[in-house]
Amino acid sequence: MKKIFSILILFSICGFVVNAQTPEIKIGAKGGVNISNFTNTDADSKVGFYIGGLAEIFLSEQMSIQPEILYSAQGAKQNMEGLNGKMNLDYLQIPIMVKYYVANGFNVHAGPQIGFVTKAEIEFEIGESGKFREDVKDVVNSTDFGLGFGAGYELPSGLFFDARYNLGLNKVNKKSYPDEKDVKNSVFQIGLGYKF
Repeated sequence: MKKIFSILILFSICGFVVNAQTPEIKIGAKGGVNISNFTNTDADSKVGFYIGGLAEIFLSEQMSIQPEILYSAQGAKQNMEGLNGKMNLDYLQIPIMVKYYVANGFNVHAGPQIGFVTKAEIEFEIGESGKFREDVKDVVNSTDFGLGFGAGYELPSGLFFDARYNLGLNKVNKKSYPDEKDVKNSVFQIGLGYKF
């Protein structure tokens, strides 16, 4: 899986170089809401956020490549033995989206992403006494590979809106037991941003 992502990223970089004569580049910032969960579990969705920057490099009037750097708060919620619990997983995400403008201002996009865990903890609400948190970085994979698919609309002013679904391709947990299914990230994002 890591080889596939390395090849995809290499092709993206080659695309930058081949089309680097005088490409139009726009720099911007974006942020929004995450609705995250895990696959193959009965957990509930958790609401978080994402924020970061981007550079859109136009290869033609209709096609561009958009690398991003995002801080993304993800995870899931679950009620365990009467306790309300959360798995908080924060990542530094680096997506590389290939965008195609199908109409004036409207685009569809897809591409690979790699994420690096910055925080991994289990959080429980214990009645009125407060919250209990435990660091679980040692049982979580430090790197997450995924694919993103989405659509967006940009106004002439540079303000844009987009929605994206990110599907994790490798396990969240380092080790699984024989009767367990692989648990992967599943995140829906909706937000806005501005490009200069």
